[in-house]
Amino acid sequence: MAAQSKLHLLDFASENSIKRLLSNLTELYLKHRSSASRAVYFTLFVALVGRIRNAITEQKAASLHQAQLLQQPGTASANLQLRAAKRVEINSEFFRNLLRLLRIVIPSWKSKELKLVISHSFFLVVRTLISLYVAELDGKLVSNLVRGKGKKFLQGIVWWMIVAVPATFTNSMLSYHQCKLALQYRTRLTNHLHARYLHKMSFYSLSALDDRIRNADQLITVDVSRFSNSLAELYSNLAKPLLDMIIYNYSLSKSVGGEGLFMMSLLVQISANLMRALTPPFGKYVAEEARLEGEFHSQHSKLIDYSEEIALYHGHETEKDTLDKGYFTLIKHINRILRRRLYHAVMEDFVIKYFWGALGLLLCSVPVFFKIPGQMLRGMGDRTESFITNRRMLLSSSDAFGRLMFSYKEITELAGYTSRVSTLISVMDSIRSGHFEKSLVSSVSDNLTVLSRRGEIVESEDIEFTNVPIISPSGDVLVDKLNFNVQSGKHLLIVGPNGCGKSSLFRILGGLWPVYGGVVKKPPYGDIFYIPQRPYLSRGSLRQQIIYPDGIREMRDKHVTDSDLLDILSTVEIAAIVERPGGWDAVEEWRDVLSGGLQQRVAMARLFYHKPKYAILDECTSSVTTEIEKAMYDHAKELGITLMTVSHRRSLWRYHNDILQFDGRGNYVFTKLDADKRLKLEDEKEELELCLKTVPDMERRLQELIA
Repeated sequence: MAAQSKLHLLDFASENSIKRLLSNLTELYLKHRSSASRAVYFTLFVALVGRIRNAITEQKAASLHQAQLLQQPGTASANLQLRAAKRVEINSEFFRNLLRLLRIVIPSWKSKELKLVISHSFFLVVRTLISLYVAELDGKLVSNLVRGKGKKFLQGIVWWMIVAVPATFTNSMLSYHQCKLALQYRTRLTNHLHARYLHKMSFYSLSALDDRIRNADQLITVDVSRFSNSLAELYSNLAKPLLDMIIYNYSLSKSVGGEGLFMMSLLVQISANLMRALTPPFGKYVAEEARLEGEFHSQHSKLIDYSEEIALYHGHETEKDTLDKGYFTLIKHINRILRRRLYHAVMEDFVIKYFWGALGLLLCSVPVFFKIPGQMLRGMGDRTESFITNRRMLLSSSDAFGRLMFSYKEITELAGYTSRVSTLISVMDSIRSGHFEKSLVSSVSDNLTVLSRRGEIVESEDIEFTNVPIISPSGDVLVDKLNFNVQSGKHLLIVGPNGCGKSSLFRILGGLWPVYGGVVKKPPYGDIFYIPQRPYLSRGSLRQQIIYPDGIREMRDKHVTDSDLLDILSTVEIAAIVERPGGWDAVEEWRDVLSGGLQQRVAMARLFYHKPKYAILDECTSSVTTEIEKAMYDHAKELGITLMTVSHRRSLWRYHNDILQFDGRGNYVFTKLDADKRLKLEDEKEELELCLKTVPDMERRLQELIA
C-alpha cells in the first residue's frame, strides 16, 4: 500500500510539473508573442523571396539557353523556325512585353481605362467587405437560432435581404467593369495596330518581304480580342483572391490567433508537398497513352491503305495478330493508369476533403477551447457565432487560395497572347525601320551581300533607274544593273517572259519594295497610278469604285460631280451600269457582279478620275476589244498621262515611244520603239518561222523522191 501511495504521489507530482511547465511556457510565449509573431512572419517572407529568386534564376537560365540556340549558325529559315518553336514562359521577357502593351491600353493617368480600373478595384474591395460582413451576419443568425431568440433571428433575415441589394449590385458592376475594360483594351490596341499596320506599305511588307509574321489578320482580329479579355479577367481573378486572402486571413488571425493560422498553413503545405511527392507522373502516362493510341490508329490506317496488297498476300491473320497486340498493349497501359489514379484519388480525397477539413474545424474551434487575447466568449451562443463566422471566413479564404492557384493557367494563356501581339508590334517597328527577315533558298545565299545593301531614292519629275538591281521575291538577282529613263509624255512599253523582273520593277516604282542598290528617280507616290490585270474592287457603292481610294469628301474637294463621273464612264462605254437599281449608291460585291472586261473598264475609269502624271498598265486591257482599248489609250494621252505598259498585244505598240525588253536571262534592251518597223519585222519573223516548220517535211519528201 505504501509503495502504491508513493507511486500515485510521483505520478501526481510529474503531472503537476508538466502542467506548470506548459503554463510557464504559455506565459512566456504570451509575454513575447509580438516578437515571436514578427520572427515567424519575417521567416515566411524570407522563404517567399527565396522561392521567387530561385524561380527567376531558373527562367533566366532557360532564356539564356534559348538565346544561345538562336545564335547558332544556320540559315535564316532555320532561325525563323526556331523562333516560331520558342516556348512561351512567364519570365522577365513576358513582363516587359506586358508592360509595353499596358502602356498602349492605358496610355495615361487621365485615360478612361485607368478610371475603369480604379472603379473596378473599388467594387472589388466593396465586394470583399460585404462578404466579410455576411460571414459575421451568418454567425449572428446561427447564434440567435441556437439561443432561441426568434425576434432577433427574423431581424437578421430581414437585414440579410437588405444587404443582398448592394451585394447583387456590386456583383453586376464587377461583371460590367470587366467586359467594359476588355472592350476598351481591345479598342486601344486595335487602333494602335491599325495605325502601324496601315502606315504607308507596312501591311504589304509584312506579308511579302518578311516571314516572321504569317497570319497578321488573325493576330489583329482574334488574338487582340483574346488578349484583352484575358487581361481584364486576370485582373479580377488575381486581385479578388489576393484581397480576399489578405482580409480574411487578417480577420481570422484576430479571431483564432496568428499562431493557429500559421500552424494550419504549415501542415497544409507539408501535406501538399507529400501529395506532390507521392503523385505518379500522370503527364508521362498520358503522353505514352497518346503514343499508343496513335500507333493503334496508324496500324488501322495502314491496313486500309494497303488493303489490296495484304489481300493478295492473304496476310489478314498476320495483320489481325498485329492489331490485337497493339490493342492489348494500349489496354494494358490504360489499366495501369486507372490503378494508379485509384490509389491517388483515395489519397487526394482523404487529404483534401477530410484531413484539411479536420484542420479547418480545429482552427475554427480554437476560440472555444483556448483564450485568445482580445476576445471574450460567454455562453454557447457566442461560441456558436464565433465558430460559424470563422468557418465561413476560412472557406472563403480557402476558395480564394484555390482560385489563385488555378490562375496560373490563365497567366500562361495571357503570356501566349502577350507574346504573339507584342511580336507583331516589334516586327512592324522593325519593318518601318527598313529591316526585313525572309527565309531564302540555298541557291541565293551568294546574293546576301546584294540584299543587305540599300540604294538611293530621289524625288524627281521624271522616272530614271541608274544601276538598280532587280530582285525576285525569293531573292534571285534577275537583272544586275538596270538603266532606263521615262520622261513625261514619252510612253514606255515593257515586254519579256514571265519571271524576268517586270513585276519587281513596278513594285520598286510603287514603293512596295526596297531599292537594293543604285539610284531611283521617280515622282511622289501620288503621281504614279498602277492598274493590274485584275483590278481591286472594294465592297461599296458604284461611286466608290470609280474614285477609290478617295472618299466622298476628297471627291468634293476636287470639285468632281456625279456628272463628271458619268462622262468618264461614257468614255469607256459603260455608262449603262449607272442605270442599275440604286444608281451611284448601289452597293454590291462588284467583283462578282461585273465581268472581267467591265472590271478593267472600271479600273481605267478610275485612272481617268485621278489623272496622275504616270500610269503603270499591267495587261489591264487583255479582256477588252481593240476599239475600247484605242479609246482608253487616246483619252489617257489627252489627259497628259505618261503610260508604262506591260503587254504582248501588238495593237498597243503604236501608243508608245520607247521599249524595255527583258530576255529572262538577266539581259535587257532599252531603245526607241518604231511600231511600224517592228510590226513588219515581227510579220517577217512569223513567216520565216512558219517556213522553217515545213523544212523537215520537205526534206523527208525529198528523200522519198531520191529513193
